[in-house]
Amino acid sequence: MRTFFDKVWDDHVIAKLGDDADLLQIDRLVLHELSGSQVVTALAKAGRKPMNREQVYTVIEHLISTRPGRGPTDSPSKSGPIMIEATRKASREWGFHFIDYDDPRQGIAHVVAPEQGIAFPGATLVCCDSHTSTVGGVGALAWGIGASEAEHVLATQTLAQSKPKTLRVTFDGRLRDGVYAKDMILALIGRIGAQGGIGYATEFAGAAVRSLPIEGRLTLCNMAIEFQSKYGFVPPDDATFEYLAHREFSPKGAAWDQAVAYWRSLATDPGAVFDHEVAIDCDGLAPQVTWGTSPQHVTSIDGIVPRPSDDGEEKALGYMRLEPGTPLAGLAIDVAYIGSCTNARLSDLRAAAAVLKGRKVKAGVQAVCVPGSTPVKHAAEAEGLDLIFKEAGFEWHESACGFCGSIGDNRFADLRVVSTTNRNFEGRQGPKTRTHLASPATVAASAIAGCIADARPLIPNS
Repeated sequence: MRTFFDKVWDDHVIAKLGDDADLLQIDRLVLHELSGSQVVTALAKAGRKPMNREQVYTVIEHLISTRPGRGPTDSPSKSGPIMIEATRKASREWGFHFIDYDDPRQGIAHVVAPEQGIAFPGATLVCCDSHTSTVGGVGALAWGIGASEAEHVLATQTLAQSKPKTLRVTFDGRLRDGVYAKDMILALIGRIGAQGGIGYATEFAGAAVRSLPIEGRLTLCNMAIEFQSKYGFVPPDDATFEYLAHREFSPKGAAWDQAVAYWRSLATDPGAVFDHEVAIDCDGLAPQVTWGTSPQHVTSIDGIVPRPSDDGEEKALGYMRLEPGTPLAGLAIDVAYIGSCTNARLSDLRAAAAVLKGRKVKAGVQAVCVPGSTPVKHAAEAEGLDLIFKEAGFEWHESACGFCGSIGDNRFADLRVVSTTNRNFEGRQGPKTRTHLASPATVAASAIAGCIADARPLIPNS
């Protein structure tokens, strides 16, 4: 009996490198301009060429501005224009699959990869970004790598990896209205801690996971790295196949039928044994919001700031300027931010728009929405979601990584932000910025209230 992870790993082993490592075949390499420019420059200086250009996909998304009407090198970072042009030039010269800033397919790499069928079940996919595990939501085995590793993949289509242990997280029960995948993953991290996944490849399973749309599964896998699990994935099922059918880079015709037959064989065998198991009951799960400077510093929306149990938590409270016993709901905010590879897909924007419709952002609150990709933006506009956001008082931006990290833009400096992003570390969204992680619906409700707020009373039919 074998797990999904064992099957995919074993199918990609080219050679055993000893007890601790295997040489793996890498099926897809995704590069963005922040690190991709370094990779292609290093390869050229070494006098090497890509082994297989068909496996390489480059996208402009990290350093490009999100402002409406942006130009080809507009960037909040001083070095951004140089790195954007270097990636653009190398992509064209070497014939990579290139998605430029104005390409209708453009978007954040981890949104684009499943959206375009670049990521698929059973594939190994790497990118110079820690949140590459996102695309495990379509059953890929994906992980973040460094620039030197990416150069090696470009030149050889291989990478040496040590095989980790396996962890299965089973989400039992069903989610109530107003509770989402973001709440599931935050609740998990709150339970096992931000170091709980070290040394594990994590399979997400259970009734609550199977009932999630693919976009929700992508959110789960996106934050696997936030509990230090290098790999996070959901084995593929019929929902996966329906999602991937007819995507640009998905197999076509007879090749599709062959692919699906193989993908079905990858499911974890009944009775397969994992090195560790964790179970979460979703029946009573409430919306989650973080209070500190780690995703593990989290509680339910109706919870209070806890008394610090160690120096780290005491330091976090000092940075966040919070006192133990303070209710999270009602805490005044300066910014409501919807964006990032975690929660800026169409379903996320729909959830936020359902809360915002007919309502207004509280005076004095900056409210910003950055769709995860240009296709998401256009689909939202076709449904009129952009009008709901704008009429409520949100800024409506072009797709890119945007304000998830503070890349040369300190707009949120020294402000309190409720955000759909994945990291709330000190300075993550700007100097002294105090970030509270939450779902899109919670962010929308908080924008209206001007403070952290429960979206459930505002959701129609909830």
